[in-house]
Amino acid sequence: MTVKQPEVLALRDQWGRVARDLRVSLTDRCNLRCSYCMPPEGLDWLATEETLTDSEVMRLLRIAVDMLGIEEIRFTGGEPLLRRSLLQIIEYAHSLRTVHGTAPELSLTTNALGLDKKARALADAGLSRVNVSMDSVDPEIYKHIAHRDRLHDVFLGIEAAKEAGLTPVKINAVAMRGVNDAGLKDLLRYALQAGAELRIIEHMPLGPRETWSRANMVPQDEILDYLGEEFELSEVPRVDKSAPAQLWNVAPGEDHPGGTVGVIASVTKPFCGDCDRTRITADGQIRTCLFARTETDLRSALRSGASDLELAQIWVSAMWEKKPGHGIDDPGFVQPDRYMSEIGG
Repeated sequence: MTVKQPEVLALRDQWGRVARDLRVSLTDRCNLRCSYCMPPEGLDWLATEETLTDSEVMRLLRIAVDMLGIEEIRFTGGEPLLRRSLLQIIEYAHSLRTVHGTAPELSLTTNALGLDKKARALADAGLSRVNVSMDSVDPEIYKHIAHRDRLHDVFLGIEAAKEAGLTPVKINAVAMRGVNDAGLKDLLRYALQAGAELRIIEHMPLGPRETWSRANMVPQDEILDYLGEEFELSEVPRVDKSAPAQLWNVAPGEDHPGGTVGVIASVTKPFCGDCDRTRITADGQIRTCLFARTETDLRSALRSGASDLELAQIWVSAMWEKKPGHGIDDPGFVQPDRYMSEIGG
């Protein structure tokens, strides 16, 4: 008996882009209070009944891979390590097969608190690599940004990830003028010495509104000029245009090996025209862009008995309406109502 394979639909928009990279937020909760992400006092977390259940998450993962052509999945939050069922979700995602007959590439964006205790199990479950959020190697600056004195735990998590083979470990750092920008050289030196890949991110308007202004944002060109005072950089030709980071090779120096550094210039050099991402929030909303002002509700359809095909078609319709760009430079730009931790990085 021949088993009929599910129909593969495309998450295509009106501008010719096709989403193959899914970001899934597993929780809006976090054990840090990073200033660019949320207020220092935290947020009102989603009630348990508002968050997608494990079976709902797994069903959407299956639909995404089997029916919608998703090839890469990144689990985000909040802090995804806080999801008790994280290992089971990763194991399930690893069991799926893309249109190429392979498991989807699975990654995790994390603040690394507790990663030292979970890295090996995550790798065994099928996780490929991790992106670690760490904005400074100076304990006082880290504490000032995160409102928690936990930098030592981040170092432990990075080392554990390397030992478990969750490589390349990518370190994400948001550059903020007058806060951590003077320490970017030290951060790059640490990353090179640790065998990790630093990704410096232009500060985006996704946190408390008073924390962002275009004038105080550190742009890519300024970041490169500053790093170039100490490191020999050479631009890497861009092969994957949908990749958010532009890379530069870093030549070896007296106190560091060679490697690469990337800059994610979402504000000054947006890559919206090549974006291949679709997003699901922890409460089951489709977001076509980090900066989207609207969402499409999948949770209600899930809980009202919609079929797999109906859910897939809702997703397809939502992606068709994706805007051509985030519009940060538009005079009428309005920051999303949800903070980064509520959306999923």
